Amino acid sequence: MTSDAVHVDATLFLGMNSTDEAVRVACKSFFASRLDGRVTMSLEQVGRCDDVVWRFPRAVQDAYYPFMDNLHTDMRIERLGYGRADLDAARDTPGLEALPAHERLLAGMVLARKGILYTASPRLLALGELPVLPPGGGAEAAFPAPLEEMYRTSLALRVTPARLWGEDPCTQD
Repeated sequence: MTSDAVHVDATLFLGMNSTDEAVRVACKSFFASRLDGRVTMSLEQVGRCDDVVWRFPRAVQDAYYPFMDNLHTDMRIERLGYGRADLDAARDTPGLEALPAHERLLAGMVLARKGILYTASPRLLALGELPVLPPGGGAEAAFPAPLEEMYRTSLALRVTPARLWGEDPCTQD
């Protein structure tokens, strides 16, 4: 993995379907503007996304998954498991102790791999000295057609901020 690799988490990915419009637009614009780029996502964070989506009714899942499937195909999303160095960084880095385990492990991965994490998680964004950034802001960027149409259909699934960055993404609102 090269230095300055861009890492994303479940809050950023599912943030594209947030009920909070500012979060939704920022997260969507992040991905739409980097469609030709490359991002890294831990296997755990991918699973956290799926776990949230699978808790919605089947009709909502069916509206959501074509977009997600196509985005994972069109964009270079490298899905990685944790390694020993990631675990060591999560354990040994001061300031991570108060984070829930899933965020501590993610921060360890980003640090060990000398990357940058983009997230919508207030806990991770509050880390200060660590390489953690919000998705940005501004006007809503669009995906190329027909991905934009799939995205619009995917908005049948809307995730509340509490579910986005709760310690347990499966908590029912």
